[in-house]
Amino acid sequence: MIAPPDRTPLLRDFFDRPVLEVAPDLLGRTLVRATPDGPIALRLTEVEAYDGPNDPGSHAYRGRTARNAVMFGPPGHVYVYFTYGMWHCMNLVCGPEGRASGVLLRAGEIVEGAELARRRRVSARNDKELAKGPARLATALGVDRTLDGTDACSSGETTLRMLTGAPVPRDQVRNGPRTGIAGEGGDGDVHPWRFWVADDPTVSPYRAHVPRRRRS
Repeated sequence: MIAPPDRTPLLRDFFDRPVLEVAPDLLGRTLVRATPDGPIALRLTEVEAYDGPNDPGSHAYRGRTARNAVMFGPPGHVYVYFTYGMWHCMNLVCGPEGRASGVLLRAGEIVEGAELARRRRVSARNDKELAKGPARLATALGVDRTLDGTDACSSGETTLRMLTGAPVPRDQVRNGPRTGIAGEGGDGDVHPWRFWVADDPTVSPYRAHVPRRRRS
């Protein structure tokens, strides 16, 4: 008999480590989103690491701004950003305060509250697609900028919490270049910092960076 996932909240010390240690260790953990209609729980299956000042792909690479300020705060907090004028994406801050590294939550399996997620993701063809991709994940959970700065390590009732869950054995973890980042993929695998659960159907497809064409 398989034991149920551990519902204990992850401690802040879990996130107060180098981002490349935290990112693969998040796989299999449980994220719970409290809503007025009930909780939605998600098992993480895909993440990407962003290493602040050492990483040109990071929002914090050029320093602190009003948009990315949460990344420079305590670990274990939620950083939410708005992209392409229509989507939100969710990250978890890692490392010591001021380091500004974080993990983008790319995909997961809805394990509780699927009916609530379906209301937000009416275009999903099946439940495996509910949170298959970072924008879909945020949409399924109802995450937007109002949750930016939320403490995901709180032991009390809060809108977002990270629980211990059922961490994935390392032999089931795969890694490769991050999705859509310039200079990665092909011969430029400079930062193979995307981590996912092997053969999991909720993992999003890899897409290489495509440079935007300038209008003539």
